[in-house]
Amino acid sequence: MTVLAIAGGIVLLLIIYLISVFNELTKERVLVQEGWSGIGAFLQQRLDAIPNLVEIVKGYAGHENKTLTDVIRARNESISALTPEAQIEAAKHMGAAMINFKALAENYPDLKANQNFIKLQEQLAELEEKINQSRRYYNGTVREYNQSIAVFPKNVVAGMFGFKAAAFFAEDEGAAKAPKISF
Repeated sequence: MTVLAIAGGIVLLLIIYLISVFNELTKERVLVQEGWSGIGAFLQQRLDAIPNLVEIVKGYAGHENKTLTDVIRARNESISALTPEAQIEAAKHMGAAMINFKALAENYPDLKANQNFIKLQEQLAELEEKINQSRRYYNGTVREYNQSIAVFPKNVVAGMFGFKAAAFFAEDEGAAKAPKISF
């Protein structure tokens, strides 16, 4: 009877431990999802502002179709990206397109003096900072979550219940190099 009680106690403790680890991993996964939703909100605001900026630039530099087309293409790619991984990739393309777009704007002094353009540029700069802050938060939650599902004994529980590693929001490999701008 005593052996049975001890075995039952051990099984009960094991079940309690599994539930505890499962709940902890679930909370960390929810934090990752929350972090991503913050990034998504700011990415959407950026996508909403871009058509207005492109329309203003068209008035001054309409013949610069390739740059404007690239910005719109990157925006459309961002809109159609459904997974965090696809959205991360689309954000990289958007960043590259915006660098070229900003370089284009430098060629037109009248454009740089346009109050609507200045206001939209300021809004985009604020949004970029918010995206960077959100990205740092998201990557921190991903780091914690991925560490949790990678270390023993949590990795056993994570494997049993199908917890998968989340993707970091990383910079494009070319982001470390300054873009070449020629006038």
